[in-house]
Amino acid sequence: MAIELTHQNAGVVQVAVRDDMTIYTALEQKRQLFAYLTAARRLQIDLGGVTEIDGAGVQLLMFLKREALVHHIDLSLARHSRAVVEALELLNLGKYFGDPIVMAAGWKPS
Repeated sequence: MAIELTHQNAGVVQVAVRDDMTIYTALEQKRQLFAYLTAARRLQIDLGGVTEIDGAGVQLLMFLKREALVHHIDLSLARHSRAVVEALELLNLGKYFGDPIVMAAGWKPS
């Protein structure tokens, strides 16, 4: 599993998920991402490398969002992969996260 620290400066942390977000990876990803969340005032998670996401992955993102709100941490999701966009759209969760979702020209849902 690959969660990669891409930038850290004065309470701002950017990480990239370069793996599936599924039931098989959720527990370890939760541990890693929560550690970054609690060490930051602002956390940005790049989801561009997520090729598959299931209910456990979505629950993990929802957990992180809730914990960020409770602890007054600015959490944002960026560069949503196609798999992430489709999961969030299917579950009507775009507004829950509140982050802009940018899709490439010519992108069509599968």
